Amino acid sequence: MAYIDCMEKENRQIRERYDLAMERIGQIEGNPEDILEPFSDYFRRTATFLLEVKEVVELIESGASRELSLDEWKQLNEKLYEDLLPTEESKVSGGYENSYANPEYAVSRLGEEYGTYLCFLYTELRSEIAYGHEQRLFDITIGLELFIQIFNLFQDREGCTPQAVKQAIYYYISDYCDVTIPKRIQEQLDPSLSFATEIIMESDLEDLRYLYRYGEYITENEIKIATYLNQMPKEQVDAMATTYTEGFREGFALANIDLSKKKTVNIRYCIGFERMVRSAIIQFREMGLEPVIYRAAVTSIHKKQHLKIGYYGTSVNPQYDYDHRFDQGIYLDKPLADRRLVNLRLGYEIYEDLAKEYAGPAVIEIFGEKEFLPKEKALACKLSHKQQKISIDYQRDASLITNTFIPSDAYSFTIIAYPIPEIGEQFAEIFEETVKVNTLDTKLYSTIQQKIIDVLDKGEYVKVIGMGENKTNLTIQLQSIKDSEKETKFENCLADVNIPVGEVFTTPQLEGTYGFLHVSEAYLNDLRYMDLELTFENGIIKRYDCKNYGISEEVDSEESRKQNKAYIKENLLYQRDTLPM
Repeated sequence: MAYIDCMEKENRQIRERYDLAMERIGQIEGNPEDILEPFSDYFRRTATFLLEVKEVVELIESGASRELSLDEWKQLNEKLYEDLLPTEESKVSGGYENSYANPEYAVSRLGEEYGTYLCFLYTELRSEIAYGHEQRLFDITIGLELFIQIFNLFQDREGCTPQAVKQAIYYYISDYCDVTIPKRIQEQLDPSLSFATEIIMESDLEDLRYLYRYGEYITENEIKIATYLNQMPKEQVDAMATTYTEGFREGFALANIDLSKKKTVNIRYCIGFERMVRSAIIQFREMGLEPVIYRAAVTSIHKKQHLKIGYYGTSVNPQYDYDHRFDQGIYLDKPLADRRLVNLRLGYEIYEDLAKEYAGPAVIEIFGEKEFLPKEKALACKLSHKQQKISIDYQRDASLITNTFIPSDAYSFTIIAYPIPEIGEQFAEIFEETVKVNTLDTKLYSTIQQKIIDVLDKGEYVKVIGMGENKTNLTIQLQSIKDSEKETKFENCLADVNIPVGEVFTTPQLEGTYGFLHVSEAYLNDLRYMDLELTFENGIIKRYDCKNYGISEEVDSEESRKQNKAYIKENLLYQRDTLPM
C-alpha cells in the first residue's frame, strides 16, 4: 500500500479542523494589531511561516510539486529554513541571529519568561515542515491549534500570564502523547509507513529534485554526494551495499540469532546516499527483510538532546540544534514522565507483532563535517537537577520497556561510515579509499587479529601510555579465563556489526582499572572536545574536565571551569554524575 493511502483516512478525519485552523492562521497573519507589541511581530511572523507550510501541503496534495523545477524546489527549501541559517549564510532576514527560534533574540524582544516559552513554541512548530512534506495533517493541526490557543491568551490581556502560556504547552505535550508516542513506535516498526522508501525506490535518482521531497534542509553535501554516487558504476554501488547488508547478516550468524524469524530492518542514513540505499533495500528484500525508514525526531518529546536517530540531512545550523537540546525543560515533570512510559508500553503492546519481527538497525554514518564548537547560551532551556534525575530515570525505564518487547539478544545491527563532500577538496580520493578499507579481506584480517588476541590473552592487564604531549596513563585490568583453549578475553571484530575490519576489543574488569585518559581533540556525536580528561578509579569516572571554554583563550576562570564540566556532564555522561569505562 502506498504511503499516501495510509495517510488518506487519517487526513479525512482531521481535514475540517485543519482547514479551520489554517483559516484562523491567515486572519492572525493579516491582522495581529490587536496584540500589543512586541508580541504582534512574533505572531505575524510565525503565522507567515505556518502559511508557507500550507503552501507545501497544497503543492504536494495537488500534484503541482511534480512540476517544480530544481531551482524552484531549492527556493522553496531556502524559504522554509531561511531564519535558522547562520547569519553569514543568510540572504534576507539576518538568519538565526534575528529568529524567534534563537533564545537570545526571543528573550531580548519578548522578555525572559514570555520569550523562553514563545521561543519553544516557534521551534516546536518547525516540525510542521516535515509533516507538511509527509502530508501528516493531524500532526500539523495540533500544532496550529496550540499556536491559536496561545494567540488567544494574548488577546485576553488581563488573563495572559507566562504561567498560562507554559500550562498550555504542558497540556499540549501531555494530552497528545497518548497519540504521538504510539505513533512514533509505529514509525519505527511498520514498513507500510513508507514515505522515505517510496522516495528511494520510485524516484529517478539522477533527477536531483527528489532530494527536496523529504522536507529536510538540502545543502551542497546532499547534492554532491548524490551526484558522486550517480557517476559510479552500478557494480561498485552494489558492492558497497553488499558490504553493508552482508555485515548485517553476518552479525546474526555470529550471535547465533535466527534471521529467518525477522521481517524488517531499520535503515538509517544521511540524505544523498539513496543510490546505495536502494541497492541495499533490494538485497535486504532478498534476505526476507522489508525496510523500515523513519525520520530523525523533529519534536521535543521524541528527541534525545541534539542527537539524530533515523534519516536526516545536513543540519541547517548546529547551534540551533544545540540551543534546543534540552527543550523538554519547559515541561518535564514526574507525572508527565510516568504518562510517557505508560504510552510507550501501550505503543509496543499495539505493535507487539511488528516488534517481534524487527531485526535491528543498519546504519550508514558520515564523517568529515565542518568543525563545530557550540556557544553556551545562558538563556537556552536547561534541565533542573530534579529534571535531570527524572530524565535519567525515564531513559532507564524506557529502555527496560523496549527490551521487554525487543530483547537485546533477539536482534543485531551493523554500522558503516563514508565521508561527505564537506571534508574538503580530496573528498573523492578519501571516498575511494574508504570503500577499499570497508571491503578488506575479512579472512586475512581474522587470522592477523587472532594472533594479536592470542598474545593479549596471556596478559593480566594492559597499560595505555600517551606519546608526546598526550598525558594518558591507564591500567586496564583484564578479565580472567580458566581455559585458554575455549575462552578468550578479546573479541575478534570483523566486518559485520562494525565495518570495517581491524579491531579487537574487550570489556575490562572494573576493579583494578584506574588512571588518566587524555584526548587532545575529539568529535563525539558532532560535538568537539578539546583536551578531554577523564580520571578512572576501579573503572568508574571520578573526575572529568576539558578546555572547550575560556581556558583555550588563557582565561582560566571559575565560570569557564563550570562550563567545561557541565559540557561533559550534559553531552558525554547524559546528565549522570559518572559512568563506568
